[in-house]
This record gives sequence, C-alpha cells and structure tokens, in this order.
Amino acid sequence: MRTVCDVYRSPREEEMYLYVDKREGIAHVPEKLLELFGRPRHLMTMLLTPEKKLARAEADGILKEIRERGYYLQMPPARDDEMRAIAAQNSKLQR
Repeated sequence: MRTVCDVYRSPREEEMYLYVDKREGIAHVPEKLLELFGRPRHLMTMLLTPEKKLARAEADGILKEIRERGYYLQMPPARDDEMRAIAAQNSKLQR
C-alpha cells in the first residue's frame, strides 16, 4: 500500500508530528487531539510506502494507523532527567 501523506508538526510540543492521508487531510483527527496538538503546521508531503525508512517510526505501522484511524500521531522521544539537566546547563541547546 502506498499513500501520499501530509506531515504536520505541533506548535506546542517539540518533535510531535501528525501524519494524515493527503486526500483526507485532518478531517479524521479528533477535535480533542487537535486542541492538545495545537494548530497543525504543515511540514512536508511525502509518498509513504511500507519499505520506506523513517528515523523514529515504522512506515507500515504509520500506514496501518492512517488506514484504521485516519491519522498517525508521532510522540516526541522520552527525555530522562539527566538529559534535561544537561540541556538546562548548556545554553546552546536552549531555544
């Protein structure tokens, strides 16, 4: 299965992304999720195939979620306390 996907990033949460079928857009994303996610900001459009290599998610899992739910939500990676402390001390890592 191949799907042309739009990928949106959250303006509220760093590294949180929403994948949807380009033809459907965000129509199937629950309103409550959109409230928490914030106004989706378009990041890119891509052709997603099961064998496509992605950094933090399996393409076939994303395709399955889009097919069953109408969207896939990629959560930010977990940060442990030690990494938070390092980031807080390093001004180059702060925004």
